Amino acid sequence: MALIVQKYGGSSVGSVEKIRRIADKIKGYRDRGDDVVVVVSAMGGETDRLQGLADEIGHTYPREMDVLLSTGEQVTISLLSMALRNAGVDARSFTGWQVPIRTDAAHTKARIQEIDAQHLRDELGAGRVVVVAGFQGVDENENITTLGRGGSDTTAVALAAALKADECQIFTDVDGVYTTDPRVVSGARRLEKITFEEMLEMASLGSKVLQIRAVEFAGKYGVPLRVLSTFEDGPGTLITLEEDVEEPIVSGIAFTQDEAQLTVLGVPDRPGIAYSLLGPIGEANIEVDMILQNVSGDSSSDYTLTDFTFTVHRRDYERAKELLEEAATTLGAREVAGNTNIAKVSLVGVGMRSHANVASRMFKALSEENINIRMISTTEIKISIVLEAKYLELAVRALHDAFGLEQAPEEVDSELTPRSEQA
Repeated sequence: MALIVQKYGGSSVGSVEKIRRIADKIKGYRDRGDDVVVVVSAMGGETDRLQGLADEIGHTYPREMDVLLSTGEQVTISLLSMALRNAGVDARSFTGWQVPIRTDAAHTKARIQEIDAQHLRDELGAGRVVVVAGFQGVDENENITTLGRGGSDTTAVALAAALKADECQIFTDVDGVYTTDPRVVSGARRLEKITFEEMLEMASLGSKVLQIRAVEFAGKYGVPLRVLSTFEDGPGTLITLEEDVEEPIVSGIAFTQDEAQLTVLGVPDRPGIAYSLLGPIGEANIEVDMILQNVSGDSSSDYTLTDFTFTVHRRDYERAKELLEEAATTLGAREVAGNTNIAKVSLVGVGMRSHANVASRMFKALSEENINIRMISTTEIKISIVLEAKYLELAVRALHDAFGLEQAPEEVDSELTPRSEQA
């Protein structure tokens, strides 16, 4: 017998028939003796519909938007509780404020501060399945708050941590975490296990399977996470703190096409230059990703010049370029150049810590496809590159093949050298 927290997203609860199927699935867990807490999102498309209504009204207010958007999950919890009771399973629904899930007062993007789980424990002790509205909570003044898009994942993980659940299961329309997007690489393989560290990197680098905050929360509190398919039976992918002895060198390839690159050419190279350029960007709440600085090829000046390059999300490109041009003019830079036709590809794997030559093998695979690299960024478990967007899928396929990701780790004949064998 185990205590399990399950989360079902909008596509999983998109119709009454789907809700009935989920009720039958939950009944199966109860029949084998498990205690179950279920977190659900709004029915597919409902949040967008509610947002559309607000847009028709015109100017909106964060507090009232939270009141409005939280109703989507309230519909789902009541319908699922009814379906469970019709299936012979005693169930009771709870909104975020009824639990209660306490958050800060940052409407539309609140963060969970604490959960009083005693009420839920009492319900579980009475033999009931508890159905909780995801994505929402309540602040210290009893105002309804929401956690931002994808917040139901965070709700599920937070409840699992508060209840000390044996596992938190995230049910989606995919059957686990893959080595890369199967729509790009047909041979992409479902991973049996992945570390929180790797999952956090992949989520931040473009993988849309889990919300980043949920992975952070799970890692912080050591909550075992499992990604499963709502519509197919299978073991899914376990996300855990444990690292296998047979950990693959590269676990997966993440990518994003939502990048834009900005370069300031011919900036005087002196202390504080980076802050002068990026300070206004940060103050505008624009997130900077990869950064590169090198000596400029412009030799027309008596002092050293530098070229400064960085990437931002494509939606922030125009505003970032405007701010950068203002700063560049003040600093006497020669030119500001931009490029929105780029993409980022990243290799992720905790095994990189113990093996050398990962980067050289990556570069070899790309050179054989005549793919040029514009920027490079590395950490202990990640190598990211920026390249022309038109080469994105070719690069992903080449790297997936080069590192043998279609094969189980024990089947890969690695060319990489363990760091312990290096002189």
